[in-house]
Amino acid sequence: MSALITWTSRPLLQRYALARPNARSSHRIPTPQGAGIAVISATLIVALAWAVSANLTIPLVLVVATIVIALVGFADDIVSLPVLVRLVLQAACVGAVVFTAPDDARIVPTLPLALERGLIVLAGIWFVNLVNFMDGLDLMTVAEVVPVAAGLLLLGLLGELPWPAVLIATALCGAMLGFAPFNRPVAKVFLGDVGSLPIGLLLGWCLLELAWRGQAAAALLLPAYYLADATITLFRRIARREQFWSAHRSHFYQRATNNGFTVPRVIGDVFSLNVVLAALAVLSVRSGSMTVTLLALVGGAIAVAFVLRRFSRPQAS
Repeated sequence: MSALITWTSRPLLQRYALARPNARSSHRIPTPQGAGIAVISATLIVALAWAVSANLTIPLVLVVATIVIALVGFADDIVSLPVLVRLVLQAACVGAVVFTAPDDARIVPTLPLALERGLIVLAGIWFVNLVNFMDGLDLMTVAEVVPVAAGLLLLGLLGELPWPAVLIATALCGAMLGFAPFNRPVAKVFLGDVGSLPIGLLLGWCLLELAWRGQAAAALLLPAYYLADATITLFRRIARREQFWSAHRSHFYQRATNNGFTVPRVIGDVFSLNVVLAALAVLSVRSGSMTVTLLALVGGAIAVAFVLRRFSRPQAS
């Protein structure tokens, strides 16, 4: 479904949603964006149909928030909305999902509920945006989302994730695989904000459900590369007094291409790292041991640091 919608919508996107190269871009020719419409439509339609057939319930507030944040992204793809407007609307969507969750859904029960939920909203806004920030290279989001979503599916099959989240993760994984042939180097179409923002919301909700089930370590391990690359880059730009909200090419994966890495090699390294992180996340959950969980977190941190260091160093000619 994702592939079909992407293929049929390309001429329209070519006409009305053309992404022209800028300071952040890794592409050199104008390329249509907005294929996220296909990915999100396919994900929601399949997940909801699957839920109905299995007599399960996907939270209505999540579906509505996903659609709203996709519309915000689509508007930004077309006319470029002001930063404050985007953040307010994103905060409303993330807040609606978080604050409508049951009161017994907790990560740190010793914290006051309102404080924990407020911190989760801030983390959710950052996660939604970092997925958007990291979507700057052909197949990058595919290389991230597919292993993470597959890891969530496996954890669901092992009984560690609620089935509504499993359905969302599985449908999203399939939708990204349908989009992948159109986004492989050199990309014929991009996701656009209409895709990356709601993908961040859906993936963030699945990871939050995992954390609420007492598996916070696994919820950190699965997206560890995206979290590390985007967060370290943000703090580095702030420390250098740069306009961190403006377009740039200082993410580690972008620096890798400047340092002589080919796009397929960067994507291959990121995909391989994410497979390792998914395996560590499953190991931490299945072991039931705090020692193994800590070792998995340390191992994940070392693996991420190794890849970030490789990306930041020039390749030998």
